Amino acid sequence: MFKIQGLVFFLLSIAVLCLGCQSDPSPKRWDLSGFVKVDSLNPILSPDSNPMFNCPLRMENVSWEERNVLNPSAVVKDGKVHLFYRAQDAMGTSRIGLAISEDGLNFKKHPTPVFYPDRDSMFDYEWNYRKREMKGPPEDCKSCYFDGVEDPRIIEDESGTFWMTYTAYDGDKARLSLASSKDLMTWTKHGLVLKEDQYKNLWSKSGAIIGQLKNERIVATRIAGSYWMYFGDTDLFLARSDDLLNWHPATDEEKGELIRVMHPRKGYFDSRLVEPGPFALKTEKGILLIYNGSNAANYQYDGYPKYTYAAGQALFDSEEPFKMINRTSQDFLHPEKDYEKVGEVNEVCFVEGLVFFKGKWFLYYGTGDSKIAVAISNQGPL
Repeated sequence: MFKIQGLVFFLLSIAVLCLGCQSDPSPKRWDLSGFVKVDSLNPILSPDSNPMFNCPLRMENVSWEERNVLNPSAVVKDGKVHLFYRAQDAMGTSRIGLAISEDGLNFKKHPTPVFYPDRDSMFDYEWNYRKREMKGPPEDCKSCYFDGVEDPRIIEDESGTFWMTYTAYDGDKARLSLASSKDLMTWTKHGLVLKEDQYKNLWSKSGAIIGQLKNERIVATRIAGSYWMYFGDTDLFLARSDDLLNWHPATDEEKGELIRVMHPRKGYFDSRLVEPGPFALKTEKGILLIYNGSNAANYQYDGYPKYTYAAGQALFDSEEPFKMINRTSQDFLHPEKDYEKVGEVNEVCFVEGLVFFKGKWFLYYGTGDSKIAVAISNQGPL
């Protein structure tokens, strides 16, 4: 009896001592969670037929954002959110507009695009040849004549230069392209990302460069001495650079093809395609890639209509960016509202802009390929 009482007393003593102890904190999440759509304001940007722009190709004033605004990138500069968005005119030409906000929610648009097709070295890649003799929208097929500069993704380097990957589209092929700026207003085009002869006519788009959060800046970071970029819009591929200007895709030399680092998954929300969202973010857990997925026609994931665009997240190894180590099984953002479900393309939430601003994550996304919305997470830095 004495031994039992002594044992009980010993265990009670340990329990009392541990009452003031804190248990080990739960493992830190590797993904960004808790995004809530700002329903009271969304959509935060919509098309507008009033702003005019003197197009250097058509040699006339055009209502440059009357058809759609979509797929924005975002950066924080001088304590403000700068939102770069794709805008389409009635003839389907895309240009990049700029809107600025002091609170990340209410934006004032710049009256003219800051990046657009011009009579420059990228003319053949950014202007549809069928438009060169045209006047006014075609009667038969507006969508047949899409072209321009699309879907920007912007990251900063240590020197303060901003690098933008974008899609140059000539009505036939999308080509991943590159530009840079010191002030976010004046941009220099640097040509195609995939310059090699065997790749320059390959369909390519959506370049997400790996960066790190430094205060409110997202700064491109080196891994094993190089900068890295995820790209693609069916499978995902990888490219490396020594200077952010000249890029080299990861290739299988034996097969002579690009190396795939991420694929669609049968039976999931991303069974049809995967495509990068914003920049890729290096964290303590690895490299976080927020991406867009679409489901196949023969598989309506969780009741979603076919070809629904929804957002997922994947984690890659921080020292070996080609090695995926985790991936969400469910999307964290999908079409629910009318402006997300109906538009130029139905059933679309396309994430592309992300900033850490005033202690929160602001995620900007295109809705129905027609408008722009925002969701906010209070999670804090990863």
